[in-house]
Amino acid sequence: MLGRLFKRTGDNRPADRARVPDGVRVYAIGDIHGRYDLLTRLLAQIDADNAARGFAQTQLIFLGDLVDRGPDSASVIETAMALRASGRAVRFLMGNHEEVFRDVCRNRDPKTLRFFLKIGGDATLQSYPITRAEYIDLDLEQLAERLETLVPKAHLDFIESFESLIVIGDYAFAHAGIRPGVALDEQKRSDLRWIREDFTAHRGDLEKVVVYGHTIYDDIEERGSRIGIDTGAYATGKLTAVGLEGSDRWFLQT
Repeated sequence: MLGRLFKRTGDNRPADRARVPDGVRVYAIGDIHGRYDLLTRLLAQIDADNAARGFAQTQLIFLGDLVDRGPDSASVIETAMALRASGRAVRFLMGNHEEVFRDVCRNRDPKTLRFFLKIGGDATLQSYPITRAEYIDLDLEQLAERLETLVPKAHLDFIESFESLIVIGDYAFAHAGIRPGVALDEQKRSDLRWIREDFTAHRGDLEKVVVYGHTIYDDIEERGSRIGIDTGAYATGKLTAVGLEGSDRWFLQT
């Protein structure tokens, strides 16, 4: 699918009046889930779009779930680390998949590993240097112990540095969403990384316009104070980013 650039028109909802500070341009990238191929394409689109729009203090935000399900989580993490090392203004939110990945690699608990594999972690582990034959041959306890030499400590330290919530102007960025009725500075990390229906079913205004991933939609979900941009990249080939500048909002998609 060719890259698409398009802008959604609003209906005078709170989201359509939201702003980021003057001189700031933000690109927020939805759930990648191991699709390194799509990430490189989307980053190229973002760079081209950013250059065409002229100078601004540009920030990249990754909404989390860089890993699992897709075929090349290790390369996605390496690319993200390189972006940070390059000196670009880039921030990362921890998704529920990073949380489980980090926990299982730190604790090497077979029960946590079983859950991790169930939610797509098998693809993540096989993106590291382990043969398919070895992966199949190891039982849960052996595979849990193998994690110590399989996943680089630098990758885990990088994931450990991820944030839970980012606020810029009238926008809040969270992996899964927020708990409606709870102030942003009182949100629980578990909600920011795992909440679903209690957030997506909410129809009233929120403290900020929340940009989030986690919940897959067929296309961009703009509803009141919510903007969902998880378009199921690992399965659909559609990786989505939202661009924000002043009161303008636009979308880029592979």
